[in-house]
Amino acid sequence: MTDPTPAVRDRTLSLPSAELPAYLYDLAALRTHAAAVREALPERVEVYYAAKANPEPEILAALGPYVDGYEVSSGGELAHVAGAVPGRPLAFGGPGKTPDEVTAALEHGVDRFHVESAYELRMLAELARRVAPGRRVAVLPRVNLPVADGSLAGSSLAMGGRPTPFGLDPTRALELVKALTDGTYPQLELQGIHAHLASGLEAAEQLVVAETVVSWAVGLGVPLAEVNVGGGMTVDYAAPERRFDWAAYGRGLAQLTEAHPELTLRIEPGRALTAYCGWYATEVLDVKHSHGEEFAVVRGGTHHLRTPATKGHDQPCSVLEVDAWPYPWPRPAAESARITLAGQLCTPKDLLARRVPAPGLRAGDRVVFSLAGAYAWNISHHDFLMHPRPGFHFLDAGRG
Repeated sequence: MTDPTPAVRDRTLSLPSAELPAYLYDLAALRTHAAAVREALPERVEVYYAAKANPEPEILAALGPYVDGYEVSSGGELAHVAGAVPGRPLAFGGPGKTPDEVTAALEHGVDRFHVESAYELRMLAELARRVAPGRRVAVLPRVNLPVADGSLAGSSLAMGGRPTPFGLDPTRALELVKALTDGTYPQLELQGIHAHLASGLEAAEQLVVAETVVSWAVGLGVPLAEVNVGGGMTVDYAAPERRFDWAAYGRGLAQLTEAHPELTLRIEPGRALTAYCGWYATEVLDVKHSHGEEFAVVRGGTHHLRTPATKGHDQPCSVLEVDAWPYPWPRPAAESARITLAGQLCTPKDLLARRVPAPGLRAGDRVVFSLAGAYAWNISHHDFLMHPRPGFHFLDAGRG
């Protein structure tokens, strides 16, 4: 169980039933966490926030003082982030970029392109010649590198180290590096190497990945300004109080930067920055018995908070008791010590958390699901069954 911050708790209890479910983001908590992450990292490690984790404009703006830029992975994200935090550096990544998206990125003056294939490189070169004549466009080939000692084995989502649609096979990447350094594409400039290989890695595993990527990049024997080792820092939904060891990761990256003073390292965290600042608050509608188990049906469900369904976990939560019961009919209440929390969808997959320790849970009580600040609303299938969309509240103690 993870308790909400006081601001989130107070707002959850003050909202009328008709305004639930709701997402509540504690921006003060976000800034505190982001500042601690930045403090743990060496000066020559740049941080670009992966906007896909949570692109809400208020989230992007709150992160502004603590990040060097933002990573976007579509034309839609590009336009959205550029509008939300105008003038900030952007890196354009992701597979399957369209000519229109690349054109828009060039017109916007995107700082870095993470190139995923030989085709994409050729397309970028031709469009750069047309759209940005005379400009040298910075390119980082994304490489799908193997990690020999199995450091990706514990990842929750592997994008590299095995056959995937992401990035370049190392042998093909060498061809692109050669083309970027032999004058084949005079409008493009080899800025560095990019390799986001997995998500859900601990600090020690992330450092093995970083060392592998830097070693491979340096071994190319060509001048590089930066190496981007991606994101994927673990967020533990089963033990939410246990966080990624940013201090240990920072110490390891410091050793890498000292060993390679010619390089700037860049990381692209998303979930590990924003997950902890968001809560999904809802209300218990019913409590029922089924074959020896008890279920609480809450407003909303996985069409709002898709994370537990996609990752197959139980979303951490807290119960806030509400004494008032405004209806003339009896108030259903749990008889068991553990209750499974389900949403309103007509599917048995609409489960938010199984066997939650919540003795005496009643209809009308509030449930607040934590770690909902990343890959939550923005990855959910919002329109299934056409329930109302949740509210959004950005809480900022001391800033109005």
